Amino acid sequence: MTLTRKSIGTAICLMGLLLFAGCSRGAVELSEPVHLKVAGSTSMQPLVEELAQAYAECHQQVTITVDGRGSLAGIELVRQGEVDIGMTSGKEPDDTLLWSTPIALDGIAIVVHPQNRVEGLTMLQLKDVFFGRIWDWRDVRGQAGEIVVVSREDGSGTRAVFEELVMQGKRVTPTAVVMPNSRAVVEYVAEHPQAIGYVSMGQLTQEVKVLEIEEAAPTPDSVRQGEYHLLCPLFLITRQEPTGAIKGFVDFVLSPTGQSIVGRKYGLVQGS
Repeated sequence: MTLTRKSIGTAICLMGLLLFAGCSRGAVELSEPVHLKVAGSTSMQPLVEELAQAYAECHQQVTITVDGRGSLAGIELVRQGEVDIGMTSGKEPDDTLLWSTPIALDGIAIVVHPQNRVEGLTMLQLKDVFFGRIWDWRDVRGQAGEIVVVSREDGSGTRAVFEELVMQGKRVTPTAVVMPNSRAVVEYVAEHPQAIGYVSMGQLTQEVKVLEIEEAAPTPDSVRQGEYHLLCPLFLITRQEPTGAIKGFVDFVLSPTGQSIVGRKYGLVQGS
């Protein structure tokens, strides 16, 4: 097909209109530069950084820094007024003085070394593995060898949801290796053939193998449709209902443009 000057010009105009449409979502008139501070869930950090970058490309007067410190830290930093927006995974904050909104549905993925022969576990088997009742891979149809359990640190929203949904009041074995974030879990499991851990599905890589739980794997569709059992909602929180530049960013995250970014790796919240 031969492109004429007219067709090239039309294409450029269409691209400009599409960019304007995406950028107009969450548009807020600002008279001077604004810097927003976001902190909290380490599982959410890569997603919110990507959303912040997309927003800043359309709103050059706004700069946004995103710091992963853990879900509980994010709530406390917002409460103290030290950051503009907090990130928390798991339960919605129960502080009635804070404002919050869900932006995505995460799935807690169970990961093992790529050479592991196990393809999936039941919820009961998963609980027994992390409790320490099942301690050898041969007991779940794997190659004989001691299971190395990998967990997350105190204050992790992902850990809190895992303990609620899987452990149901039981403790994770005290011999578990504790890691500070999902990326560290992935790296550890990738280097230790006997290891098993849990991570945000948004931070999965080909370095590890994902196990099916109750014959379902974590994907954006399976999470959105409720087919995967280990669901973990992701929230943005503020001290009060957002206004100004904070509202502009939150509106962008919840807009079709923002949710198209979310949907690449996560399930969309109802109504998005």
